[in-house]
Order: sequence, then C-alpha cells, then structure tokens
Amino acid sequence: MGTTVEQALEQLKSTGVRMTPQRHAILSFLMHSMTHPTADEIYKSLSPSFPSMSVATIYNNLRLFVEAGLIRELTYGDDSSRFDADLSEHYHAICRSCGTIVDFDYPPLTDVEAAASKETGFKVEGHRMEIYGYCADCSARHTN
Repeated sequence: MGTTVEQALEQLKSTGVRMTPQRHAILSFLMHSMTHPTADEIYKSLSPSFPSMSVATIYNNLRLFVEAGLIRELTYGDDSSRFDADLSEHYHAICRSCGTIVDFDYPPLTDVEAAASKETGFKVEGHRMEIYGYCADCSARHTN
C-alpha cells in the first residue's frame, strides 16, 4: 500500500484539518483493514476504545477523508458504502452471499477506456470492474 497513516495525517494537517485521536483511529483502522469496512463496522470495532464516539462522527470523518482523496468510497447500490484506503489501480471480487470484497491485481484495462471514449465521445476519467461469485467459505457451505 502506498501512503502510510503518518503521511495521510500530514496531508490532512496541511489542508488545515485538526488531527483528533478519533480521526487517527479511523484512518489507521482503514489503512490496516483488508475487508473494505462499512461505517458501522468501523464504529463497532472502534467504539470500545472510544465510547464517546458516535456513528455520525465516523460518517463525518469518512466524508472528510474521501474529499481529501485519502480513501475511496465503494458504493454498490445498497445503503452500506464500503471504504477502501488502497487508492492504487485494483479490482474487486465480491461474494454474492456474505458480501465480502477481496482485492485482486490485474493489469489496468486502459484499452476498454479508450474503446469507450472512441465509441461514445466521453472524456473517460476511470472505470470500475467487479467480479461476482461466492467466496471460498460460502462456496464450501453451498456444496455441502
């Protein structure tokens, strides 16, 4: 992963954002999480250490981090956005049963972007590819 928590915090401080222990904890949790957590999952994990922190605090800080370009919000048409601190070009495999999202590396599909631009006249800014199926745990449960 590219950016460290400290680099991200410095980037925020340089834009005038005050660094609170809660912000540090949320950012650290996201940068060390491989699960693309929802705001509620972050809240459940951090609330024992920060009993005064509300779900609204989590949401507000996630918005701040997205706007600062430190994390990416993944929306899939339901109400539970997931958050990813890995800003590198990568793709996601998503389990249709439990909702687990797993990163996988694949060469960026820039030829698809070029084809879309040529065919539609769009100035393409990026794309998102998702693979759907069943994770190993759910597959095992369905076949037994």
